[in-house]
Amino acid sequence: MTSSLLAEPVSASLPFDPYRGLPDDELEARIRLAKERLGDSLLILGHHYQQDPVIRFADLRGDSLRLSQLAARSETCKSIVFCGVHFMAETADVLSRPEVEVYLPDLSAGCSMADMADLDAVESAWSDLAEVLDTSDLMPVTYINSTADLKAFCGRHGGIVCTSSNAREVLDWAFARRKRALFFPDQHLGRNTARAMGVHLSEMPVWDPRLPLGGNTPEALNASRVILWKGHCSVHQMFKPAHVAQFRRQFPGIKILIHPECMMEVVDQADIVGSTEFILKTIEQAPAGSSWAIGTELHLVHRLAAAHPDKAIHFLSPMVCMCATMYRIDLPHLAWCLENLVQGTPVNRIKVPPETAHHARAALDRMLALKSLATPESSSVPAR
Repeated sequence: MTSSLLAEPVSASLPFDPYRGLPDDELEARIRLAKERLGDSLLILGHHYQQDPVIRFADLRGDSLRLSQLAARSETCKSIVFCGVHFMAETADVLSRPEVEVYLPDLSAGCSMADMADLDAVESAWSDLAEVLDTSDLMPVTYINSTADLKAFCGRHGGIVCTSSNAREVLDWAFARRKRALFFPDQHLGRNTARAMGVHLSEMPVWDPRLPLGGNTPEALNASRVILWKGHCSVHQMFKPAHVAQFRRQFPGIKILIHPECMMEVVDQADIVGSTEFILKTIEQAPAGSSWAIGTELHLVHRLAAAHPDKAIHFLSPMVCMCATMYRIDLPHLAWCLENLVQGTPVNRIKVPPETAHHARAALDRMLALKSLATPESSSVPAR
């Protein structure tokens, strides 16, 4: 559990364990009944990577920021149940109205990427960098896939948040104000975006928080434009250049469509690279009969294939690459969470402390002021 997350005590009146043994049809019926009883006071948010049995109950579907923005516009909801992971629920709490309470059905639903850059490590890196650089000329940029306290770190230091769809515009914003950027926690999104902007690899050292000076020399840091945190998405890390080559051999003419969290070597072999929303829009607009291999989370790819039977849609890996932590949000946890709300004994509330929320909101607001948020289908990395 992160330092920016507070969880309300679990109610003893509705313990979770009995829910584990219930059949799916009973759980589904209880979820529908709880939704009916809660009415407009409840808003269930479902991330694109969520498993099918759960996301069917979502009132809104989307990526983490889009869902939080939409929820913030609701004038009737009093409770948000976020079928996603910790950092997503935190962002919803930061952006929603003060009277709205946010809940996460399972507190163990975290994000391995977000965990790769914790506040202590980033503050230590910032202090170490100050020994060799002028940090007043260093812009902290955190990917939306990060904890609220890291967003607050950026807020306090004049920095900003980015998404996979607006990372290029965010880096443009950063370079217009400071000489270099510290980009965390995903090195691949930072590298792919900066390289597409003309930043040379030699100007993008990787900061390993386990090593002195992040494993770099003072000279390399002084020559940098973007300092990349050594973090990655465990799902998108699984895609390899060999997978691309295999699909091109097996299906001549196939298009390779991937997320910019994939490693640079895969991006180099892809036809189209873009955010989750961009991937969805690309498939929706693709002609019937077209063939695609998609490099992103497994549940989303399977859902796209089912929604577009007129197109041949493949998953770009022979291995199972699903978001295992988000998979922890299941029917038993959702039913348990909703029925506790009905009983007035809510569990697993996500509440970001006020000071953290204030500074995190500042970093988010800087991003929200950028025009690219109006076009979520935009791509951070140009097509090959």
